[in-house]
Amino acid sequence: MKQINKLKKQYNDIEIPSELDEVVKQTIQRATITKKRRSPVKRWSLGVAVAVAMFVGSINVSPAFANSLVNIPVLGSIVEVFTVQTLTMDKETYQANLKTPAISGLDSEGLQTALNEKYIEENKELFKQFKADVADMEKVGAGHMGIDSGYEVKTDTEQLLSIARFEVNMVGSSSTTMQYDTIDKQNNILITLPSLFKDDSYVEIISAYIKDDIKQQMKDDKNAAYLTSEGADPEFHSIQANQNFYITADHKLVISFDKYEIAAGYMGVVTFEIPSDILSDVLVGDTYIQ
Repeated sequence: MKQINKLKKQYNDIEIPSELDEVVKQTIQRATITKKRRSPVKRWSLGVAVAVAMFVGSINVSPAFANSLVNIPVLGSIVEVFTVQTLTMDKETYQANLKTPAISGLDSEGLQTALNEKYIEENKELFKQFKADVADMEKVGAGHMGIDSGYEVKTDTEQLLSIARFEVNMVGSSSTTMQYDTIDKQNNILITLPSLFKDDSYVEIISAYIKDDIKQQMKDDKNAAYLTSEGADPEFHSIQANQNFYITADHKLVISFDKYEIAAGYMGVVTFEIPSDILSDVLVGDTYIQ
């Protein structure tokens, strides 16, 4: 409990950079240019920043590199996800409730700090924009508006941690957007969708499966209201290369679409679990997806 309270205080005191990526780049540049001696603490901090940049960069550039790491035996640590900050507003017609997650226990403090700072900055920006929108609406003397954000741990195994973060905007009707982070806790890697595959052929394979599944759902269930074009064919054509996803505890790939993205609003956030057998030929390995 003392550790969590200490972490909360540290996170609340953090001055978040406007662009985290730029901070990492500048850190690496400073490491290359300067040859001055640093204290042990400063050298350690710089090493962490460079290490996380190298790890995240390598996993995005070289899927084979990521796959080679998974065979390294690493002792697991206790990783926790908790609410570090809540930003609220409760006026007669304006409500906000933004819960910010934080991760503790990752072996890579650089990766952990980068993620935690990102989560804090995202909610701070959401709250700042919400307050500005409220001020604009109050000037005209009318309006109802709300915003809600939070998170859910989708997967937490000895190896994998998948965190889903949601944002619900309520102006008349509501819209929901999702973001996911999936982490290899043993090797301290932030997994991206492209990093799971040998090449970009996965986009076509997954898209074809989803399109067929949509057609089957609409045939079997009259309440399945996906967006359609002329001839009642699904309007959906293809996932993005970096489409929202997470990995389940039993190593299945789940592709996610935001509310209204490919279906009627009442269907909410729509997800598809992709059969692993149709992916086997294009996967880098079978460590994450089985």
